[in-house]
Amino acid sequence: MGPQIWHTGSTIGMSGWEPEAPVESPSGLVGPDTPRGDAMSEETVADTVAAFAKAAATAKELGFDTIELHGAHGYLIDQCFWSGTNQRADRYNGISIGQRSRFAAEVVTAVRAAIGPDFPLILRVSQWKQQDYAARLAETPDLMTDWLLPLVEAGANVLHCSQRRFWEPEFPEIDGENGLNFAGWAKKLTGATTISVGSVGLSGDFMAAFSGESSTSVGLDRLVGCMERDEFDLIAVGRALISDPQWAAKVRDGHADKLKGFEPAALGELV
Repeated sequence: MGPQIWHTGSTIGMSGWEPEAPVESPSGLVGPDTPRGDAMSEETVADTVAAFAKAAATAKELGFDTIELHGAHGYLIDQCFWSGTNQRADRYNGISIGQRSRFAAEVVTAVRAAIGPDFPLILRVSQWKQQDYAARLAETPDLMTDWLLPLVEAGANVLHCSQRRFWEPEFPEIDGENGLNFAGWAKKLTGATTISVGSVGLSGDFMAAFSGESSTSVGLDRLVGCMERDEFDLIAVGRALISDPQWAAKVRDGHADKLKGFEPAALGELV
C-alpha cells in the first residue's frame, strides 16, 4: 500500500473548482498557448522538489510500503516534460525531452535521498495528457530512452506506464499491430520494472467515465496475451475494482464470466 503524491500544476480539476491562490506551473500554461496561473520561479521549483521529498519521507514514516510520484496526465511533472507547457528559459527546459526531464530527475533524486536506497519508488508517466489525448513526448524508442532512462538512474524502481487502452502498441510502425505497449517498451529500454494500466477489463476508457459514460466488462484475452509476452511485470486495475471489489479474486478463480462493468455512479458510493 502506498500513496500517490501529486502536484497538479495548472491543470483544471474535473470538478471545475478554482483555488483562491493562483495555480503554478512551469510556464503559467495549462496547454500550448493557453495561459493559466503563474510561472514558477527557480525558488518555487526548489521548494516544490523539497516538498515532494518531505511528503515521501512522511509516507515512509507512517508505515506505507511504497510511494508513487504522479508524473503523468498533464500534471506538474508532466508539464515540464511537455514542450507545449514548458517554455522556460532556464535549465529546466531544452530542445530535447531529456533536458525537459531535469525537474523530474531532481524530484526523484530528492525523494530517493529522503526514503533511502531500499524503499520502492514508483513513477507514473504517460504520453497522453488531459489537455491533449493525442500528445506524445517520445515519438521513437530513442526519445523514450532519453526521457525515461535518466529517471530510472535517478532512483525510480518502477515505471507506471499509463495508456488510455493498455493493449495498443506504442510503436506499431516498428513491431506491428501486436507490438509492445508503452510499459513493454519502457521495460525493454530501461530495464526497470513496469506497471501497465489503461481500461483493463472494460470497454471504455478512463476519461469517458467523467463524461458519464458506462463501460461493460470485456474478456481478458488481450491481458493474457500481453502477460504471456512478458510485456510488463504488473497490471493496474482502477475503475473495474470500484464497481467490483472482488474483480481480482474472480479472475484468479476463473470466474471472468461474473465480472461486472463500470457505472459512473460508483464513483460516489462505497461498494
